[in-house]
Amino acid sequence: MTDTKILELKNIHLRLKSNDFEVKILNGIDLKVDEGKAVAILGASGSGKSSMMSVMNGLERQTEGSVMVAGHVLDKMNEDELAMFRRDNIGIILQAFHLIPTMTAIENVAVPLELAGVSGAEEKAKKMLIDVGLEHRMDHFPTQLSGGEQQRVAIARAMAPQPKILFADEPTGNLDGKTGHNIIELIFDLKEKNDATLILITHDQELAEKCDEILHIQDGLITNNVDVHENEGKKVAE
Repeated sequence: MTDTKILELKNIHLRLKSNDFEVKILNGIDLKVDEGKAVAILGASGSGKSSMMSVMNGLERQTEGSVMVAGHVLDKMNEDELAMFRRDNIGIILQAFHLIPTMTAIENVAVPLELAGVSGAEEKAKKMLIDVGLEHRMDHFPTQLSGGEQQRVAIARAMAPQPKILFADEPTGNLDGKTGHNIIELIFDLKEKNDATLILITHDQELAEKCDEILHIQDGLITNNVDVHENEGKKVAE
């Protein structure tokens, strides 16, 4: 694994207008993420972690500062360019599955591939569904799937284009404990298989400790940065 920086935030501020008030969401975030790493962003509800993720992937424009992802400066792109960039470089998994209800599992996974003009989109979608253990559910619609199965389809859809960087925002929030555990294991397995970088938004300390690095965020600022493997090394030495 190289030390190439795949993501860099410089002095990120985000302020949103609410009636006559200005709400400060992010207050000067600086961050560098190495390619291939798994990084957890840990914080309470309202700490700014999901807003930080939205700025990272270009879904939200920062008020100040600069965002670089995979060698591209996002602040220089217009909305169409950002959409194309996300299509080619970024996968996003959310707490809500956001599957298209009128499409089968295989059709949902094939959509981003078809939009990107990938040849053999259906065959690639089929392979991804096999990878997530849904070879027997390919022709089922979302309403015919359990919550865990729907999240597996969402993961397959996010990973099918082989993104350089995968964002997961509370991906187990709508699932029971056992199903959530299986989904997390699946995300990490696919991350390793595809040599992708993972940014995981969570409030779960145990889940965060599966990553290489943990960023604690509070009141729109990174308050602590923990190298998980370094801490493990210290525990072994003790």
